[in-house]
Amino acid sequence: MDKLKILVVDDEARMRKLVRDFLVKNNFDVVEAEDGQKALDIFYEQKDIALIILDVMMPKMDGWQVCREVREYSKVPIIMLTAKTEERDELQGFELGVDEYIGKPFSPKILVARVEAILRRTSQGSADEIVEAGGIVINKAAHSVSIDGKEIELSFKEFELLTFFIENKGIALSREKILNNVWNYDYFGDARTIDTHVKKLRGKMGDKGDLIKTIWGMGYKFEV
Repeated sequence: MDKLKILVVDDEARMRKLVRDFLVKNNFDVVEAEDGQKALDIFYEQKDIALIILDVMMPKMDGWQVCREVREYSKVPIIMLTAKTEERDELQGFELGVDEYIGKPFSPKILVARVEAILRRTSQGSADEIVEAGGIVINKAAHSVSIDGKEIELSFKEFELLTFFIENKGIALSREKILNNVWNYDYFGDARTIDTHVKKLRGKMGDKGDLIKTIWGMGYKFEV
């Protein structure tokens, strides 16, 4: 099996080397960029990038701009690295379609574990894995969603969230349970991470967004 290629974008050479060394040790292929513009050039040139690890504060073009541009063309998973830990930055990241958000300093082993978790989830599923409810059809293998026959565009995390809801339809799900299952690790963050994603997901689902019910003080339930 070919090694999966990760694009590591950070203006600090020391940080790139640290991340690269851990990824290479775990059997990933790594390409590097020292600024946002170079990152986009590499991303457009090399069509086989499986995931992007992206620093926020960089010269020429910051991580937010890179993320925004990549998201116009691709659903490739993005992990943001940042020295800022303010909540508004984290929420902005999720609004832009970031899949994970890791504050510096971080453990390289944890970063690799999150990379592997995301890639595991993006590659899961076989061609016949179809999930449907209430006119919503999810094809896990193709990573596509259609509502009443019309395909809708979802980010990676929105896709995972909707799949989890439908697979657990009729069951009340706490925010903690959603985080542990959809984000695939114990997330020590604010529950608003989920609320932000649910709000965007409902918006994209149109009238069908009403199938995701809010259970006050607990979480959500998908009910047809």
